[in-house]
Amino acid sequence: MKQKIKNIWNLLKTAFKEWWEKDPFKESAVIAFYAIFSLPGLLVVIVTIAGYFLGEDAVNNRLSSQISSALGADTAKQIQDMIATASESKKSVWATIIGVVTILVGATGVFAQFQRSLNIIWEVKTDESKSGIWSVLRGRLFSFGLLVAISFIMMASFMITSLLSAMGDWLSSQFSDSLLVVVQVINFIVSGLITAFLFAIMFKFFPDAEVKWKHVWWGSLLTAILFLLGMFALSLYFGKAEPGSGYGAAGSIILILLWVSYTSMIVFYGAQFTHTYAEQQDGYIPPDKNAVGEPGRKV
Repeated sequence: MKQKIKNIWNLLKTAFKEWWEKDPFKESAVIAFYAIFSLPGLLVVIVTIAGYFLGEDAVNNRLSSQISSALGADTAKQIQDMIATASESKKSVWATIIGVVTILVGATGVFAQFQRSLNIIWEVKTDESKSGIWSVLRGRLFSFGLLVAISFIMMASFMITSLLSAMGDWLSSQFSDSLLVVVQVINFIVSGLITAFLFAIMFKFFPDAEVKWKHVWWGSLLTAILFLLGMFALSLYFGKAEPGSGYGAAGSIILILLWVSYTSMIVFYGAQFTHTYAEQQDGYIPPDKNAVGEPGRKV
């Protein structure tokens, strides 16, 4: 048992050392920059897909509640205004087509950059001899497919957590509040497992490497735990320190940049842990058919 704990600690330390060497601050800042421009389109796609099944008002309210708890009511309102502006109807067919294309390009932009950042962690890069317009289009379609998949998973999460919340309200009205606590704990665990599954999908499919499912589970679970703890810590920090208050009207943008940057660093550590764990288990993880290993990478 003592040896197993020592091995886990060494794995965490090795992953941290490699994560630090790959400059996560720069990569998270790049993701935050892309997120500002991708956010309206990204949220429009999620709201449209989930809203088709659950109703856009319900999805918007849920989304607003989640953003408000993380970034504050003012930021949540500004993001809702961004969604409304991005999704408003156009006056002509061509304007509608251009608007839809712009939304899709914006929505998939942050995914494309996230893939490039994960490639740095997995020490692979796109094969330039196979790059071109079709490669770019394939990458965008792949990003959009993942976006749709994530939208459906978020929709399932919304339905499950709503059901558990309703169950908790009913139990608290019929029985003691102790049962409500049990339901809240179950709700938290379910949310954590769904979050871990989302990270598992990202770690499996985003890097241009032959990542196996067995490689991603522990890393995605660790990332989900760190992500939920980080969200809680950030909500406390934003509530107490109000880091965006000194920027006036741009305060909400600053909060979004900080939130995306901090959470991206957490996700990148989880990805690095997954990479380190995979190499300890199976040795060299080769690039896929559309990529090559970074120069100097150990084989």
